[in-house]
Amino acid sequence: MLHLMGVPLFFVTNVVDLVKDSGAVAQGVLFVLFCFSLFSWTLILAKWNHFRKARTQSDRFLSAFRKGPRAFELGSVLEQFYPSPLTKVFEYGLHELSQQAGGGGKIKNSVAIERSLRIAASEESTRLEGNLGWLATTASVTPFIGLFGTVWGIMDAFQGLAQAASARAVAPGIAEALITTAAGLATAIPAVIFYNSFVHSIRDFGQRMENFALEFQNLAERHYS
Repeated sequence: MLHLMGVPLFFVTNVVDLVKDSGAVAQGVLFVLFCFSLFSWTLILAKWNHFRKARTQSDRFLSAFRKGPRAFELGSVLEQFYPSPLTKVFEYGLHELSQQAGGGGKIKNSVAIERSLRIAASEESTRLEGNLGWLATTASVTPFIGLFGTVWGIMDAFQGLAQAASARAVAPGIAEALITTAAGLATAIPAVIFYNSFVHSIRDFGQRMENFALEFQNLAERHYS
């Protein structure tokens, strides 16, 4: 038996034939679902790659920050740790620290440093969440778009049943209608899976930024108080 990417070739051929034989409404629905799927997978791959790099670079940055008393001199080499969100938290904290204790001075307002670190962490969390709403929309909307195509196709099939000699004559029409539901689910399921995975990753980054902010404050107070 011939296979295409692990799927029986006759099955692929049947699906292609069903799409070709579908009505204009069903094909329109399938086109909309294809657009949703294409954009979603583009976003999924981009986010997955970004989070993978951010996680790796965060580990490298923390390792460099914890090496010794020269931790606050990392500002000149921050670019090599992008796109770690910890670099932006460090940058905000270092800017406030330099304003207060630059040139060998002492920290005058530790609350201001804490505030700067929190602002940076909040901005980075917002940036990490960018475009995730699209995945949530895809996960919630596409099953209903597919269902609309199915309902429309079944209505057409039952209208044809009044003129057909038997229900067997309209079975292909019902099969054509059901393919839109399958397409809707095939679009929604990956969006749900990766949306939940990315939300978990963002929470993990948020916790790491919070922990790093505390670590930054402790080191700053130890050296500049």
